[in-house]
Order: sequence, then structure tokens, then C-alpha cells
Amino acid sequence: MQILKIEDGSGYFWVAASGEWRKIDEIDKDGLLSLLDLFLDVDAQMDSPDEHNLRNEVHKIIYAHIFQKLSSLSESKSSFKDDSERLYFEEIKKYASS
Repeated sequence: MQILKIEDGSGYFWVAASGEWRKIDEIDKDGLLSLLDLFLDVDAQMDSPDEHNLRNEVHKIIYAHIFQKLSSLSESKSSFKDDSERLYFEEIKKYASS
């Protein structure tokens, strides 16, 4: 599933809740958390930014930073997911049984 794409010189991110693409400069905290959840749960695809495919400077900066952070996380994706699940296991168990 693609979560970041570059089209017509602009960067976009996938909004799972509404099932639509939004411009990367519209991303907020909820959008970032949603991207992180998708990245950890599915086989996420992201277009790689380069100097020529993003013409908007703001899009270039935001997109490149998000791409870089998610790419570096992919190297330790399974251990991050395991650590997160282990950290919140008791709380998840407590509220899941309610």
C-alpha cells in the first residue's frame, strides 16, 4: 500500500480515515500518527524524493523529513513494533477485556 507519493511536482500523504490523498503541507499530528500506524501495519510503499521531482520547496522539506524518518524506522521496524506491543501489553489487555 502506498502511503507517500509524488505527483505533478507535489508531495502527498494517504489519509486512511477518509480514503484520500492530501498535500504533504496539510499534514498534522493525527496525519503523522496515521502514517506511522500504516507504516508499521502494512507493507508501505513511498516514492523516493529527489532534487528534481518535488518543485514546491515546502513539500520538498516536509516530504523528505517524513520519508527519511520512516525509512530509518524500516530498518528496525519489527523490533520497534515488538517493543511497543510489550510496553503497552498490560494496558491493551486491561481495556480489551472491558
